[in-house]
This record gives sequence, C-alpha cells and structure tokens, in this order.
Amino acid sequence: MAVEFGFILTIFLIGFIGSFISGMLGIGGSIIKYPMLLYIPPALGFAAFTAHEVSGISAVQVFFATIGGVWAYRKGGYLNKSLIAYMGISILIGSFIGGYGSKMMSEGGINFIYGILALIAAVMMFIPKKGIDEIPLEQVTFNKWLAASLSLVVGVGAGIVGAAGAFLLVPIMLVVLKIPTRMTIASSLAITLISSIGATVGKITTGQVDYFPAGIMVIASLIASPFGAIVGKKINTKVLQVILAVLILATAMNIWIDIL
Repeated sequence: MAVEFGFILTIFLIGFIGSFISGMLGIGGSIIKYPMLLYIPPALGFAAFTAHEVSGISAVQVFFATIGGVWAYRKGGYLNKSLIAYMGISILIGSFIGGYGSKMMSEGGINFIYGILALIAAVMMFIPKKGIDEIPLEQVTFNKWLAASLSLVVGVGAGIVGAAGAFLLVPIMLVVLKIPTRMTIASSLAITLISSIGATVGKITTGQVDYFPAGIMVIASLIASPFGAIVGKKINTKVLQVILAVLILATAMNIWIDIL
C-alpha cells in the first residue's frame, strides 16, 4: 500500500509541476513531464514507463492542463481568435497524422524526433525579440498562411511524440510571427488544446494510454494549470521569455544526452 501511495504521489507531483509551468508559460507541459515520467519513477524504485506509455499519458494530461490554462486567460483580450483558428486547425490535422503514425515507429525513433524538435525550439528562443510587447493587443497582425503551414509541420512532429507542440509554437509565434508574449502564451494554450485532441485520439485509438497514471495527472493538471496562468499574468514578459528559453534548452540537452 505504501508503494502504491508513493507512486500516486510521485505521478501527481510530476503532473502538478508540469501543469503549473504549462499555465504560466503557455506550453502544454510535455516538455517537462516527458523526461520526468521517463526518469523519476524508476529512479525512486517504481516501475519504469516505456516511451510509448509516457507519450500516451502526456497526450491525455496536456489536453486537461490546457483546458485549465485557457479558462484562466479567457478575459483581457489575450486570446487571438484568428491566430488560434489558423494555427489550431493546421496543428490538429498534423498531430492526428503524427499520433496515428507513431505506432509504426521505434522507441529510439520517437526520442530522436523529440530531440530534434526541442533543439530547434531552443535555438529560436535565443533570437532577440525586440519591441513585440509594445504592440497593443487589438492591433496585432500576422501572416495567416505562414502561421498555418508552420503549425501543420509542428503538428506532425508533436503528434509523433505525444507532445502538443507548444514548446515549438511559442518560439514560432514570438520570433517568426511577432506576437506579443502574453498573447502568445494565452493563444498557444488554446492552440495546444486543439492540437492535443488529435494526439490524444491517436494515442487512445491505438491503445497507447495507461489510464491509472493518466487519471492522476489529469487531476493534478486541473488544479495546477489555472494557478500557473494567474502567476504568469503577474510576471514581467522578459522574465517569462528567459524562463521559457532556459527550460526548452535544458530539455533539449537532456534528450540528446539520452540519445547519444
């Protein structure tokens, strides 16, 4: 029984930390939870999850974490509906293709793709983003077809690893589309919510979800994600960008150390 409680607590805390960061920074939290789920349970003496199980649990959890975050950002003009529609529909199509296709890939292949995505995201986060937070939210414009095509590519890659791809969407929105930081965070959560539907359906229909740990993570998400969003609204945007950059870089390095 003690082992069972320890296991539940471990999974709950992984879900809580990942979802708090998700709500605060506008990423689905997979980038944190994927390595945590892979390495922490076996390090504490619990059974290890396979890469397929981790990506299945992550997909379900991200869906609920983003619902909580979007709810917290619903007021204040942070959600750019046009951006969410163009990028959301494209990433949904891509993530469904990737999520379904991942069944045919090896564990090494899944981790390798994850590493490539994280590396691209990390490089983009260190490109200077001057003046984007001085644009009034109601005057934000962007290239719709560029936004749609980039998010389709992100969707395919993200669907393969069961991430929702937000850790790639955030740098694209900040660096390529020039969207202000808080609007990026809020809209990214909404796009990630849409994208995670495709990944979640793909993982569930191919039997890649372990429901017990996934359920624990969902409960943690619904508590932690809105709390993270409230904290994120109060933090300086430059600080948020730095935290994101460091987080994405650390994860990229961690995954590559494991691959190599």
